[in-house]
Amino acid sequence: MHKFKLAALVALSSVALSGCATVINGNNQDYKIKTDPAGAKVTFNNGLSCESPCKIELKRRKDFRADVTLDGYKPAYVLIQSQFGGAVVGNVLLGGIVGGVVDSANGSTNHLAPAPLSLKLAPLGSSEETMLLDKKGKVVSTLQTHNDKVRKDLLKTLGADLVSDAGKAPASAPAAVPAPEASPAPQPSPAQ
Repeated sequence: MHKFKLAALVALSSVALSGCATVINGNNQDYKIKTDPAGAKVTFNNGLSCESPCKIELKRRKDFRADVTLDGYKPAYVLIQSQFGGAVVGNVLLGGIVGGVVDSANGSTNHLAPAPLSLKLAPLGSSEETMLLDKKGKVVSTLQTHNDKVRKDLLKTLGADLVSDAGKAPASAPAAVPAPEASPAPQPSPAQ
């Protein structure tokens, strides 16, 4: 009888601990956005948008592009990468392979980076660049440097048009309208 209780306890523990990151983190991440100055429109490639400062719920296992626009400032975009977290190792040790597989499959061990998204926007007409800031507001790097660093990895998931500098314009930007084609000039009829 004692062996049966022990086996039941081990099985119950394994099931209870499987998917720990799924239970603790969930599949989504509350993604905070802050811009200096505030009031920028932030539009994600999945169609969600908000006005900074704001918080938006994003899937942990997905990569994203966020386009940032504010009148009087240079438009910018940020490549947001889903990065693998170390929680799966602890989950496998404590909860078994099943928990590790569950968490890895649904992305609950991942986290989005940079997070939070904090930007110092560059004024239009200036030589300044948009800067990526840390949680405390200190400069981490130029936004261009960050995007260049992750571009190759995100090419596989987002595609060339979203990871390039010539990527899709933000939803608030006016679409380019092609110039109308000129009608051909009437040709004189041949003399008879």
